[in-house]
Amino acid sequence: MDTSYPEPISPTKTRIGWIGIGVMGAAMASRLLSAGYSLTIYARTPSKALALQSKGATVAASPLELAKNSDVVCLMVGHPSDVRSIVSENQNNNILAGLNPGSVIVDFTSSHPALAREIFTSAREKDCWAVDSPVSGGDIGARDGKLAIFAGGDERVIKWLSPIFQVLGKVAYMGPAGSGHSCKIANQIVVGANLLGLSEGLLFAEKTGLDVNKWMEAVRGGAAGSMVMELFGERMIQRDFRPGGFAEYMVKDMGMGVDVVEGSEDERVSVLPGAALGKQLFAGMVANGDGHLGTQGLITVIERLNGK
Repeated sequence: MDTSYPEPISPTKTRIGWIGIGVMGAAMASRLLSAGYSLTIYARTPSKALALQSKGATVAASPLELAKNSDVVCLMVGHPSDVRSIVSENQNNNILAGLNPGSVIVDFTSSHPALAREIFTSAREKDCWAVDSPVSGGDIGARDGKLAIFAGGDERVIKWLSPIFQVLGKVAYMGPAGSGHSCKIANQIVVGANLLGLSEGLLFAEKTGLDVNKWMEAVRGGAAGSMVMELFGERMIQRDFRPGGFAEYMVKDMGMGVDVVEGSEDERVSVLPGAALGKQLFAGMVANGDGHLGTQGLITVIERLNGK
């Protein structure tokens, strides 16, 4: 660790900047405020920041201003293009331009491994650090501080950040820059497959005359049980498609696994038939105008295919 880190992280001394206050980001930022951290937020639509302001957050006028007043800058935005725009584009108004030596960028966004490596290199050129640490666990995990956090970057920096991660969930160190995002892509491939299986299982149970609640209770403790079932099974049955994560983001996440063209030959995986199908089905949700429903809304695509 560079000597630019004078002391351990603490709620009373470490200044956190936060960009991205959607369903997940707002819940995560709120937990940090409740833990006593000083939080500065930036929002393109200032009115969306009112709830966090009422809890004590300060609002910055720009990413540059936020970075200048933060020791740790956290991102939880939508797409890799959003990350790039906020971190390194708009040269006079981005995070990199405002970072103080020794500061750390923590990207919680589900983004691209190659972009994480690029940001890591740019941060080191300014005597700063960058960590890619996407999360899994949905809105419930974000609210309860039970997210799985997949971290890539310098292991010493990730250990230094552990007090922040502990407020949000459980962190796993995955390897050098980009490894966190690679882990999240693989995670989403598995989640997508589980959502598809759960959707088809529920539809089949209903079509054969079973009580779907009894069916789910019967199978959840066996091999068919999963965290996806625990998070989303009841929501699917109740037709609760409020988003913990938007369905359109699954198209992005699974697409990064299916369509990767960067990296060396031995990093590429050319045949992922399940992920390709999952991406196509979630793209169907988007085409149906349901891209802003929760990922559990995948069942609506299976229903449409069955004429329901």
